[in-house]
Amino acid sequence: MTSAGDPRHVVVMGVAGCGKTTVGRRLADELGYEFAEGDDFHPEANRKKMSAGEPLTDDDRRPWLESLAKWTADERAAGRSTVVACSALRRTYRDVLRRADPGTFFVHLHGEEDVLRSRMEGREHFMPVALLRSQFDTLEPLEEDESGVTLDLAAPVDDLCREVVKALRSA
Repeated sequence: MTSAGDPRHVVVMGVAGCGKTTVGRRLADELGYEFAEGDDFHPEANRKKMSAGEPLTDDDRRPWLESLAKWTADERAAGRSTVVACSALRRTYRDVLRRADPGTFFVHLHGEEDVLRSRMEGREHFMPVALLRSQFDTLEPLEEDESGVTLDLAAPVDDLCREVVKALRSA
């Protein structure tokens, strides 16, 4: 638990197409936190692999997660709070991200695969729709001992942000 003056760190997580970036940016703006788009931290090899329709392995994800954790740790050391948009699909991935701050708060945007597929079909992104199922197969929901909240991605962005702020206050 952080005190009122300590930096806070939030990870907006979920499978592709769930709205991590949209919610994360809005949340960072509302809270005055620094924002990082997790996709920007992927090495080119990961982007090429996903663009080719190949799911990433744990070995592929490790340096990506480490770079996100380092960014958060650097921001924390500078006294800045952060919001990161990152799939964080498995507990072990979240554990890497938590290294920067054990109190990292996770916001899992959850929804139906059909809704997400439809969203993905209507956007430009290196992640093809064909990989959505592999993300659902990889996803491990937040566990009881993990600080965070699971929200229905179908809610309006303003409502989602309001729920996150409320949850952060009570965390």
